[in-house]
Amino acid sequence: MTHEDAGHYAAKHPPGTSPDPVIAEAVLARDEDGLVTCSNAHRIARDLGISPAVVGATIDLLEKRIAQCQLGLFGYSPRRKILQPADSVAPELAEALNRLAVDGRISCKNCWDTAAAFGMPRMAAAAACERLGLKIRPCQLGAF
Repeated sequence: MTHEDAGHYAAKHPPGTSPDPVIAEAVLARDEDGLVTCSNAHRIARDLGISPAVVGATIDLLEKRIAQCQLGLFGYSPRRKILQPADSVAPELAEALNRLAVDGRISCKNCWDTAAAFGMPRMAAAAACERLGLKIRPCQLGAF
């Protein structure tokens, strides 16, 4: 969504779609001034045994914003994006990321999984993607 669409997140979903009350309650319990952090959204998904996409849709339907992307891509103040390209990327990491990329894109989930496989922070894997020119999408929560 563009900046002009901010606050109209439910419009991303079919008309008449309403949030599951249990998920909505969990989201509202983690809401801080209209924001739900990426890590809290994933915690809700894990605790309820549901996909992050369902939690993301619920956040949208409640007109809340997702903040502090764990890959550094959005939701930080004052700059929205804090991710910077890595200074260099190990050849093995570059090969793994490029192997997972399709049309210059790698999913958020694949980026997370690669970070885990290489024993590195998620944001470091995202920084490697940035250096390699790989766009990270789609987001597990549906933010992009």
